Amino acid sequence: MIETQLYLVSPQEVGGDFPARLERALVAGKGIVTAFQFRVKGAEDQHQLAALAEPLQTICAAHDVAFIVNDSVPLARRLKADGVHLGQGDGDPKEAREELGRDAQIGVTCHASKHLAMDAGEAGADYIAFGAFFESTTKDKGDAERPTVETIEWWATLFEIPCVVIGGITPDNCAPLIKAGADFLAVSGAVWNGDEVAIVEAFVQVINETERPKP
Repeated sequence: MIETQLYLVSPQEVGGDFPARLERALVAGKGIVTAFQFRVKGAEDQHQLAALAEPLQTICAAHDVAFIVNDSVPLARRLKADGVHLGQGDGDPKEAREELGRDAQIGVTCHASKHLAMDAGEAGADYIAFGAFFESTTKDKGDAERPTVETIEWWATLFEIPCVVIGGITPDNCAPLIKAGADFLAVSGAVWNGDEVAIVEAFVQVINETERPKP
């Protein structure tokens, strides 16, 4: 049975010592951390974003970790990234596929909506993302409806497209999401706001100790 995997999402600030922190996190999560999302909001300069992204992309490639760009198909194409993550309103998965090619990994934010998730799957998404499950500085939308473990169970039972869960996920609260059938735990603040090695190791321990539903 394939274990739940970790999908690291970058903080807003990725300069300074962040490349070294990313390297340490990937080493600590070897075999469990399989994707990293470059998520830097508010910068319109593609040259600046590419300069920030390229060293991180190199680190990910060295550890066989997929490098995913948040929101921007043009930046993903420029970097020859492994894929792109689209929020609602960031573009159509079919158009992204035409731009990036058949091998690109395309993910789509679906919040708590089963309808959006099914639409994304029909449009050719490689994974769908539900969240925020808990309070989160990265994904929280205030009064937005939250998905539940039942949302994950519904998806995992009916569909083969992988399900990513995101939003305030920590080693202390992730076990029910794994048990429900989440394929990936997308985590940001829980890792980067503390000791990234210790937190990744804690996630790995919970993942190894928590049984996923049988296919």
